[in-house]
Amino acid sequence: MALITAYWGLDGLIVLTALIAAAYFYMTRKFNYWKKRGVLEMPPIPFFGNFSDCVFLKKSPGHFMKEFYDQAKGMPYIGFYILDRPCLLIRDRELVKNVLIKDFNYFADRYGSPDTKDRLGYANLFFLKNPAWKVLRTKLTPFFTSGKLKKMFELMLECGNNLEIYLDSLKLEGKEKELDAKEIAAKFTTDIIGSIAYGLQVNSLNNPNAEFREYGKKIFYFNFIRGFELIATFFFPSIVRLAKMKAFGKEATVFLRKVFWDTILQRMASGQKRNDLIDILVELKKSYGDKDVGGGFKFDGDDLVAQAAIFFTAGYEGSSSMISFTLYEIALHREIQDRLRKEILDALNESGGKITYDMVTSLPYLDMVVSETLRMYPTLPFLDRVVMDTYKVPNTDLVLEKGTPIYISMSGMHYDPEYFPDPNKFDPERFSEENKCNIPPCVYFPFGDGPHICIGARLGLLQIKLGLIKILSKYEVEPSAQTLIPMIMNPKALLTSSLTGQIHLNFRRVNAN
Repeated sequence: MALITAYWGLDGLIVLTALIAAAYFYMTRKFNYWKKRGVLEMPPIPFFGNFSDCVFLKKSPGHFMKEFYDQAKGMPYIGFYILDRPCLLIRDRELVKNVLIKDFNYFADRYGSPDTKDRLGYANLFFLKNPAWKVLRTKLTPFFTSGKLKKMFELMLECGNNLEIYLDSLKLEGKEKELDAKEIAAKFTTDIIGSIAYGLQVNSLNNPNAEFREYGKKIFYFNFIRGFELIATFFFPSIVRLAKMKAFGKEATVFLRKVFWDTILQRMASGQKRNDLIDILVELKKSYGDKDVGGGFKFDGDDLVAQAAIFFTAGYEGSSSMISFTLYEIALHREIQDRLRKEILDALNESGGKITYDMVTSLPYLDMVVSETLRMYPTLPFLDRVVMDTYKVPNTDLVLEKGTPIYISMSGMHYDPEYFPDPNKFDPERFSEENKCNIPPCVYFPFGDGPHICIGARLGLLQIKLGLIKILSKYEVEPSAQTLIPMIMNPKALLTSSLTGQIHLNFRRVNAN
């Protein structure tokens, strides 16, 4: 005889129904959270909230956030649900300023978080929580001063020369060839980061099997599993901990730990000084040893190596995307490409053909073009924060509870016609000296803003501009048969990426005459 009825099958059906009902009521228990607080909310569905398309990688989180931003036009914020968790998307620029800058202490941490046991993923500067984040940020900032960047520039130029040699080897005089601009740019930026940060000759431009490039691709290879791992890190941190996911992926984590720890130990043994990131990490290890500086963080072991790992991944991926998306847009807008090339060639003529740090950072139209690319294709198209303590939203009755996830749609604000008229048009003139004054504060922030602004923003811009100068001074780009027109984004990708992860363009050597 069964436990409830006379039949085991019927008992099983009753128990299963009860479990489903319990799960349903548990996952929907908060679904009136924002309505009760007088906040406009998007109607959620059981188990997934508003996030089902992102869970199944049908829609990227950046696209998801932008859609909500657009639907809430005229509202300061809109509520939504990630699974069963109430979240708030803010769109009012004054509130954005409060979250990122003015009231930073209430929003000092990101909501997203890798598993705390995945130290390469959790303990790096991007994800680390306070108070350890503040200590680490202060200690790493000296690596990114203008003085340091000027010293690094000669090493960057060597990588630029290698890029030039690689393109020259293709012998594109008088003919065109279809190339993947993203792959070329990624090899170039991988070589730069390897050289200036770690003193390593990565040589991925000339070695198609270079390990750094291969593992770099694995980190951002957006198949279903890898795509879900990255989305879970930002939106389902509890699932990340339960599943023991790795922020960099399992294979890449092993590789990055070995290569960077070997480099640190070798530098310590030799006593060599290169004024690079490894030198700073070595000094921090010597100064702090295994001392806990907050939240279990130590300048030792995987916690130390984590800084090298995040700098490698962020340093090459963001810059290579910006180079390739810029080439894509100027291939479609020949008049912009011609004007930009003229500015570059005029500057080279004035300097006798020599590329200098001051030249790269002082070309106005190049800066305008890159700024417009960053507006249209921000690497991480949203920002996330978590409420650190009960916070009353200024000039409203809304009180945010501690632990509430807060999101800002960078793409939503960058494409808002109120701030950027005709936002789908690639128009560098938006960033002329005259027009920049008309852009309100806290609506354009491709590197974030406030204390959490990207620490490597100036280095990233330097890489992007150097790469473009090297390519456009000798080569022109045009759409090829495989060029996506219009651009289609990859729904599986957390970061801004084309559908295929590639950007195919025709390259041709510019006629010297």
